[in-house]
Amino acid sequence: MFPAIAGAADMAAPKLKRFYEIAAATKVDGGYHITLDARPVRTPGGETVLLQNRALADALAAEWDAQKAHIEFSTMGINQLVNSAIDRGVIDRAGLVDELAAYGATDLLCYRAEAPVALVARQGAAWDPLLDWAGARYGARLRVTSGIVAIEQDASALAALQARIAAADPFQLVALRAAVGICGSLIVGLAVAEGRLDIERAWQVVNIDEDWQKEKWGEDAQAAANRAGAFAAFAQAAHMLQVLESGSH
Repeated sequence: MFPAIAGAADMAAPKLKRFYEIAAATKVDGGYHITLDARPVRTPGGETVLLQNRALADALAAEWDAQKAHIEFSTMGINQLVNSAIDRGVIDRAGLVDELAAYGATDLLCYRAEAPVALVARQGAAWDPLLDWAGARYGARLRVTSGIVAIEQDASALAALQARIAAADPFQLVALRAAVGICGSLIVGLAVAEGRLDIERAWQVVNIDEDWQKEKWGEDAQAAANRAGAFAAFAQAAHMLQVLESGSH
């Protein structure tokens, strides 16, 4: 039976040879299965993958179809997130909502440099419009401070953000958690989810401080590799958010 291996993501295991010819999103009662030679894929937890969102199903089928002689699970970001949503997201939905909402209290966009003036201006030009957007979109106007001392956010603003997050389904929650966990900004994650920011611009927005330092002092090879890896993971989660948004209309 192949279903036990189809959703596996153990990257320490030997590479799995591609064992199928055709990967497809197949319409079934209740949504879409991802099928490999007409057999449905299952998650590591043994659940058959069933997706209601056609765009997401197509994107996941495309990941399977893109595999070559061996299956490289590390390249299948949507597969990993879908598995997590099905195996854990439904069970711990409330926990995911609380975890994401907590980012609103310490959002990256709210913590500004004290100097130099040019960096402060760069942060303000990129971050203020997003905070304005969140205030208008959700009724959640977050406060801004300079330095690293924690600032207490208005309870009503945090409640508004939590209400927005609580309206998301498990697939959106898992992708949003992945993106926000990497970038440090709930507002940026929501802006990507709602099409306010594209992936490249979102990454620029959350890396203003790092880019400033790189411009002044350069960047070593290890730091560049770490950043590239972080961007790849962020881009996969953000892409899933975009796919879910495009498939919701």
